Amino acid sequence: MTTGQEPVRVARAVIDANSYMTIATADPAGQPWPSPVWYAHAGYREFFWVSSPEARHSRNLAGRAQAGIVIFDSHVRAGAAQAVYLTVTAAELPPAELAQPVEAYSARSQAQGLKPWTPGEVRAPARLRFYRAIVSELFVIDDFDQRIRVEIG
Repeated sequence: MTTGQEPVRVARAVIDANSYMTIATADPAGQPWPSPVWYAHAGYREFFWVSSPEARHSRNLAGRAQAGIVIFDSHVRAGAAQAVYLTVTAAELPPAELAQPVEAYSARSQAQGLKPWTPGEVRAPARLRFYRAIVSELFVIDDFDQRIRVEIG
């Protein structure tokens, strides 16, 4: 990846082509916990998913909002995978902020043949909640295994 646009193209392609991201959280003592979650995004700067507030990663985020995310295709042959690495701040969205993010999530869900979502499905007393990660840093790795920071949008 030598041109300025290529890392952006790679990052967008990886994010758009995949359905799951792994979010790495940590508890208050720093014990790490990775979790795969199905996601949607808005402008490559916000990532959304639905989880139980009782899930370990959700409990970790309630105490420590800083997290890391990786998105990659695990089906390609060894050495051919591209990945996107994100540094984020993540949290459960409050009910007043659900409408537009749930709409984006629902649109991606329906585009993949899944059910639409509504804010009522991710608001108490429902079993699931809606989470958002806001990107502070986004990276891809070049052919020499060097991290390249990518500015998207």
